[in-house]
Amino acid sequence: MTKSTKMALGMLIGQAAGGHVAAWRHPDSNANGATDIDYFRHLAQEAERGLFDLFFIADTPAARTDNLHAWSRFPMFMNVLEPVTLLTALAGATRRIGLGGTVSTSFSEPYNVARMFASLDHISHGRAAWNVVTSANDYSARNFGHAKLPPHALRYERAGEFVDVVSKLWDSWDDDAFVRDREAGIYFEPKGQHHVVHEGKFFKVDGALNIARSPQGHPVIIQAGASDTGLDLAARTAEIVFAAAASPQEAKKSYDALKGRLAKFGREPDQVKILAGLPVIIGDSQQEAEDKFQALQEMIHPDVGRFRLGTDLEADLSDLPLDEPIPKERLPKSANMHKAFFDGIMKIINEENPTLRQLYLRYERGRKMIKGTPKHVADVMEEWFTTGAADGFMMQFATLPGGLKDFVDKVVPELQRRGLFKTEYSGLTLRDHLGLARPTNSLTATSRAD
Repeated sequence: MTKSTKMALGMLIGQAAGGHVAAWRHPDSNANGATDIDYFRHLAQEAERGLFDLFFIADTPAARTDNLHAWSRFPMFMNVLEPVTLLTALAGATRRIGLGGTVSTSFSEPYNVARMFASLDHISHGRAAWNVVTSANDYSARNFGHAKLPPHALRYERAGEFVDVVSKLWDSWDDDAFVRDREAGIYFEPKGQHHVVHEGKFFKVDGALNIARSPQGHPVIIQAGASDTGLDLAARTAEIVFAAAASPQEAKKSYDALKGRLAKFGREPDQVKILAGLPVIIGDSQQEAEDKFQALQEMIHPDVGRFRLGTDLEADLSDLPLDEPIPKERLPKSANMHKAFFDGIMKIINEENPTLRQLYLRYERGRKMIKGTPKHVADVMEEWFTTGAADGFMMQFATLPGGLKDFVDKVVPELQRRGLFKTEYSGLTLRDHLGLARPTNSLTATSRAD
């Protein structure tokens, strides 16, 4: 199957005020939106007006409990709604846009996750997506009775088994099992149930999901692991993969490498959509966009700059002078948490040896911010898409709601004019939007073979 001529678009929300570290301080952002369902309805409806395929909520199951002097200036995940609850509310306020959220495999049970996302898929008429993460901070571990996270490889081994169990549970019933035959007095066909019996290294499940197979069969699986272990999990299980390469050349290599892994798991390239992270600031001129970015950069407090770097470097930088390089002996040899972010910072340190201040002002977690006119943003997106570096983009807006409105009003029409983006939704489900096939019921096939 050939690559789609239309790019896919998702919108990522980590913090309600916007993706920039200082977004909540900016007068054009909504600093009060974090727990305001009306605000989130507005954002989801605005993204749907722009024909986005996916509205995605990032999450971690923990508040930070130390270094509060820094977190108080950078309140990442300190005041957030639980994603599935939020997305369920948004299902009633939208009609077409996909609804995706993060739930950790390290601190959940497969049955609960399978039931929650199957329910969301029913409630949204087939628009649910689950972002599979293993969690990457010890704040979460301590909330669930552990002193620290298990090793990286063990977390991914657990995640692989977790996804397998969830997938089996989603296949607990044939699509036509619930016959609701009033005359015969039969609500469901007993042969349509598939009893899941699983006993593995991490989970033991003996039962069936108590909800009919959902509209998409399986809610769409999202994954974003960048390590070799994470990429194998994505190649085996994911249908959307978030990517964070810094250039179209790097992205193309990563794109081809991941698509190339699929055959090992009996999958075809069109079964996975790779969405490149794309943070943007839009201005009516290049200078206006640059000025918007610089205004935000100047709002980053030094405590926040030190702390953000320290978090991803897994090192305490709080006592270091701002205008000297970070001593190499203060840094670990490898990462146990966000490997991609750690490696990206270390590359800058090793190649350029910047001062701590220069590094935190330069560091952008993931992709570098694209700053420019609507035409420039569309040019960047066209280059990445047409050169095969991505199947689409996971958009991040520096401030909200204004950044989203600018994109919908100014960039989407430009992409449509170039024939790169759809002019209307052509289907009802998230799978329809992305051209992903509805999975057959693997347990039906197994039972018939028996």
